Amino acid sequence: MSEIVLMSDPKVAAIPVAECGERLVDVRRGKSLLIDSRKQDPADAYAYVREGVVERLIEAQKLLPHGLRLLFVEGYRPPSLQRAYFEEYAGQLRAIHADWSAEQIHSAASRYVSPPDIAPHSAGAAVDLTLADAEGRELELGTRMNVDPEESDGACYTHAANISTEARANRKLLGSVLTAAGLVNYPTEWWHWSFGDRYWALITGETAALYGPTEMASSA
Repeated sequence: MSEIVLMSDPKVAAIPVAECGERLVDVRRGKSLLIDSRKQDPADAYAYVREGVVERLIEAQKLLPHGLRLLFVEGYRPPSLQRAYFEEYAGQLRAIHADWSAEQIHSAASRYVSPPDIAPHSAGAAVDLTLADAEGRELELGTRMNVDPEESDGACYTHAANISTEARANRKLLGSVLTAAGLVNYPTEWWHWSFGDRYWALITGETAALYGPTEMASSA
């Protein structure tokens, strides 16, 4: 397995943002994607992503075998919420690893929650999703979504060895259609895929990100 580049890596933050100004759009307005409401928030921010992202999700959907669907769980995350998630998880790590430095905590936290200043979700560039059948029943992907590395014993990593053959095949299928549509995966979270953000730019060799952190009120 190749070395994983974490969100906390200085190479990610060093990618400039050439904001293209695409608006955030509500994925519930179309009928191509199944939408799960487990991460619904009072402002319904979870259901928004940039236009270019939803276009690529629809393209990926068309590549799936008959009877399978993408199940959209969470897209846009306001910067304030991203910050709260990051600080909460970092606090949990501090409690477990009292001997770790601030740098170690920051790096380890970024395996599961992106640092707020570069978070793909806060740019409307990322989506957490999985596979389901036509009735919305989730396929076996090895772990529940949004499980952290500690609880899952690392099985949340996309290429983890400690998952079933069925889960591995489903992860491969999910990855094949999303990659073909132009998205990139964050390898510590099999469910997290993005397009147009700094991490995407680094992985694909682009010179700049298309989307930077944004506030929903000024974009939607």
